[in-house]
Amino acid sequence: MGYKFLLIFEAILTSLPKSIRKSFFTFLAFVAYHSSSKYRNIVKDNLNFAFDGKMSQNEIKSITKYSFQNLFYNFLHLMELRHMSKDELQNKITIVNKEAVDRVHEQGRAVIYVTTHYSSWELGGASIGAFVEPLAAVYKKMKNSVYEEWLLEARAKFGNSNLEKKNVVKPLIKLIKQGGASGLLIDTNINPNEGTMVEFMGKSIRQTTTPAYLARKFNAAIIPVTIRTDDEENYTLMIFDEIPVAKTDNEKEDIQNATQLQADWLTSLITKEPKFWFWLHRRWKNDHPEIYN
Repeated sequence: MGYKFLLIFEAILTSLPKSIRKSFFTFLAFVAYHSSSKYRNIVKDNLNFAFDGKMSQNEIKSITKYSFQNLFYNFLHLMELRHMSKDELQNKITIVNKEAVDRVHEQGRAVIYVTTHYSSWELGGASIGAFVEPLAAVYKKMKNSVYEEWLLEARAKFGNSNLEKKNVVKPLIKLIKQGGASGLLIDTNINPNEGTMVEFMGKSIRQTTTPAYLARKFNAAIIPVTIRTDDEENYTLMIFDEIPVAKTDNEKEDIQNATQLQADWLTSLITKEPKFWFWLHRRWKNDHPEIYN
């Protein structure tokens, strides 16, 4: 019943002109911003911690409002992707540096895309599948099974598939050996028994080592990718050059160094345009819980 209700809600919204549909989600973001002091404070705590309290209150307020808006726009994009043609998606997307992927495939190697909750991450994932190559995206199982089913269907619209995070290493190994592409998020909070400590935004934090481990062991390439926009209508899919993974006699050090390079890429990305990152997430809650007290 819940899934049918969601589809009815979707049908009503997609029948409206695009401008009205977008205005509706902008309004929802406005209401969420003003009604959720908890998440406003999470954004503020994150920004003060990441930028050492040097960001002005006006900039914090502006980024907080944008964080709510961007979250609701990602939901809107999921809804639109379910009804969008490939040509319509192509009209929204400009791809930069696809040559980085072509170079890897010319060497007969698989690609591990590392990415982040940044700008319209839903459009970004769909665009890779539609215009670069289909990938298997690793996701964390959701508590709401109805929303999860709807979301995964949207993400698979343009050729991508989905791999649930639990016990995902073996399926990823099989995929890499077959030359397939995978996509892993590197900016989510993880358990203390996972990953390794890196410096991110100048702060120590635990980050997944899965991309570095797989790339080193199976000669795959780690390619960072993200998306950004100037007008919330036209988007640039930014593909970055391969992050090298050494293969010396010291496996632990090789994986550590490659994981740190991924954190450095993300730090640089966020520092240049901080508004696009998902500041509503308590990224430091396990390693620095005191900032959220």
